[in-house]
Amino acid sequence: MKAISLPSNPCFAVFLAPVLAIFLTHGSGAQDWTEFRGSTGQGLSTAKRLPLHWDPSSFSGWEVEIAGKGWSSPIVYRGRLYLTAALPLGDGDAGDQSLRVMCLDAKTGTTVWDVEVFQQMQRENTRIHTKNSHASATPITDGKRIYVHFGPQGTAALGLDGRLLWTNQTLEYNPQHGTGSSPILSGDLVIFNCDGADVAFVTALDQATGEERWRTMRPGGINRTFSFSTPLEIEVNGKTQIVSPASDIVCSYDAETGEEIWHVRYPEHWSVVPRPVYAQGMVFVCTGYQRPAELLAIRTDGQGDVTETHVAWQTGANVPYNPSPIVVGSEIYMVSDDGVASCRDVLRGDLHWRKRLGGNYSASPIYGAGRIYFQSEDGQCTVIQPGTEFQQLAKNEMGERSLASFAVWDDALFIRTLSHLYRINSEAGL
Repeated sequence: MKAISLPSNPCFAVFLAPVLAIFLTHGSGAQDWTEFRGSTGQGLSTAKRLPLHWDPSSFSGWEVEIAGKGWSSPIVYRGRLYLTAALPLGDGDAGDQSLRVMCLDAKTGTTVWDVEVFQQMQRENTRIHTKNSHASATPITDGKRIYVHFGPQGTAALGLDGRLLWTNQTLEYNPQHGTGSSPILSGDLVIFNCDGADVAFVTALDQATGEERWRTMRPGGINRTFSFSTPLEIEVNGKTQIVSPASDIVCSYDAETGEEIWHVRYPEHWSVVPRPVYAQGMVFVCTGYQRPAELLAIRTDGQGDVTETHVAWQTGANVPYNPSPIVVGSEIYMVSDDGVASCRDVLRGDLHWRKRLGGNYSASPIYGAGRIYFQSEDGQCTVIQPGTEFQQLAKNEMGERSLASFAVWDDALFIRTLSHLYRINSEAGL
């Protein structure tokens, strides 16, 4: 997996994301969607056509029922779709769980294999939030293995044929409301956040063996240490950084060693969920609960504590607690948990527009076919035209609860709802 390196020329930004995504395509004829928020980790697709109008009773594609429950997003690699789920062995979410990985044919929805990776026995640190699941971390693939993470229950690698290659169940922490952080890949490492209520750290496992290569503890003195964000790999001046938000602080780490490069503090903000995005030499971080969430635009070329020197701009207006932001061209777009979408200038933070979409939101938006897609918790998707003026193109209903983010492959959207997985094909000519 390649690091994302963005130049400072704003005129180039419109074209950069598609070029990067094409570079990361694995030659399958369609851009692979290999991790949470796609191959760039930022919700960007190179698809030229995607569906604009659909409903659950009338669409081109397929629908399959998914046994168990999980709010992890699907990933797609070379025509195979991978996702995780927790199948109750006892009393629903409160009982024992079979933690599973499934592979489906992305063209037909047919199950190729379905493998149990761990059995989770009921105990104190298996309680989850009502909006969480026991399978919320999205898988990731490097084209050789599928890596899955179930928090303190364990992390594992599987072959593309479903063979279990290794497991690691040595990482002990209390995730408070359940696991949310998805793994990322950097070099020969699998990296993820372990921000528990009792102990908080970032760790890197060897991709080939699952052995822990480094562990970096979060700074002390934080009252509520639990958070659920997914890190982002970036490249700054030829050096690979891992940007990892946590409660009260966002840190950038050296990808190879785990040593801190820089940090920015935002005291009394905790339970951070959104994944950062990176554009124009700045990383954009949402700060989490307790106080109203803020969006920080942070220059990434600093060293040490850069709280006072490298925050280019910030806003506390309509910032999400759960959905990640998205950058398209020279604008950054967000949707707040209570359904207010907004668009700001990337470099200065100036507000272009805000619009109430309706509903509540947890899924992160995606961009493809020249459009931005926002999916609400009740399964309503609002499609807009990117730009400095709000332009709604469509509004679609799935009729079922949905907290997972979209996947994109082969000019189709893959949508996970409470009990189903859908492939929605593009309409002819759209």
